[in-house]
Amino acid sequence: MADFMDTLVKEALERLKNGYYRTAIHLNVQKLSLKNAVINCQHAPIIAEIKPSSPSRGCLRRITSPRDMAKAMEAGGAVGISVLTEPKRFGGSLQALAQVKESVGIPVLMKDIVVDKAQIEAAAHIGADAVLLIQGAVTGKVDKLIDFAHSLGLEVLLETHTIGEFKAALETEADMIGINNRDLKTLKVDLNVTARILAETRPTGRIVVSESGIENADHVRFLWRCGANAFLVGSSIMLAEDVEKKVRELVMAL
Repeated sequence: MADFMDTLVKEALERLKNGYYRTAIHLNVQKLSLKNAVINCQHAPIIAEIKPSSPSRGCLRRITSPRDMAKAMEAGGAVGISVLTEPKRFGGSLQALAQVKESVGIPVLMKDIVVDKAQIEAAAHIGADAVLLIQGAVTGKVDKLIDFAHSLGLEVLLETHTIGEFKAALETEADMIGINNRDLKTLKVDLNVTARILAETRPTGRIVVSESGIENADHVRFLWRCGANAFLVGSSIMLAEDVEKKVRELVMAL
């Protein structure tokens, strides 16, 4: 199978070339700290994700109102909301993130295949509080992109998948370090990715976010015991009949 990450990066570069991230949206909103929200959370810090589609599962949910979806997630106790802005594989949009930011009082994370400063600039314009970078997609320029995000008042969640990437991420100024249990090269999911990486290196003073494959409260408790500090959950929330109830179930796992 071809490396899917290479495909995602190639498509992101095409969107940049075609002007997708040159947005007319310029929200003047207060920036909120996702990192502090995680630190101060009294239960399980769940970052609930608005993800209409998945490359591995196709359409997850037809979302007619990102605003209502975000409000349900906030009511369920989510510590923050991740919004996909990648349109082709995940069905996301820049407009959806802007609508979410105007609708809730918790931090909003822009999730995309970010490979260029122009995308980070777009994140700041549409109201994001934080932006996700993928270590494997920005090798060689991760520090410059983190610095640029910080210069715009954005926090950075730096996503990793291997022990090598994780150790490299710890040397950066990223505000939070993500561990994606999904291999973006093959799309296979294994919660033990988080377990294995954190068994080998237990970072002190860094927020670790476990991402992908989290379906229930038992999964949250397992990853918490492994050393994860927060949990980014998309598909299982999207597939739930009652989004608010599903988010609350995950939040109350701890």
